[in-house]
Amino acid sequence: MNNLISEQSRCIAHEIRNHISICELYTRIIKKNLENEGIENDSIDNAIKCITKSLKIMNNSLLDLKSLNNFSPEICDIQAVVQEGINLSTVYIGDKDIKINLEAKDTAPVYIDENKFLACLVNIIKNAIEAIQEKGCINIQLKIQDKVVIKISNNGEQIKNPQEIFNVGFTTKQTGSGLGLHICANNLQAQNAELKLTQSTPEITEFEITLPVYKN
Repeated sequence: MNNLISEQSRCIAHEIRNHISICELYTRIIKKNLENEGIENDSIDNAIKCITKSLKIMNNSLLDLKSLNNFSPEICDIQAVVQEGINLSTVYIGDKDIKINLEAKDTAPVYIDENKFLACLVNIIKNAIEAIQEKGCINIQLKIQDKVVIKISNNGEQIKNPQEIFNVGFTTKQTGSGLGLHICANNLQAQNAELKLTQSTPEITEFEITLPVYKN
């Protein structure tokens, strides 16, 4: 049974990776055509950048089907990573009137798998966007103390079962899988980081990520 599941996983990963490759090729073609025609458009450039990064994150996730220890940590600038996470998440805002505010006075090096860390940030910000009905704000604070602390808060709907939020299968969405936050918590833990829900009231819901500052 386990061999069958493993084989099916490899086949599915192979097919998905083929289509990811197609998307990667077409983004390169679009970028090259724009350059050849002398067209400069910041919105299109940002969209292509976000698509390219998302494809890398997906491809990285597919590798998890082949290996249980698929982490590629490197030294990263945490403020740059958080900003990238915001850039990737804004597409989920759609027609809502939502502002994402970043408060970051300092930065620090961290030793993380950038793609997996970004996937977690995007998941949390996406959840915050979906928790807001029409209008609201998402505040992200980056503080450097003896460790890195990232606080992500929103003024959307309150989480009614906070003690279950990281359990497999628990979801507050009609079409949710109940896997997102569970995967985030596990992936962050594997990178010496911790994810926790610090509060959820009718006024504010806040998640916190803590991780060590990289030191030589």
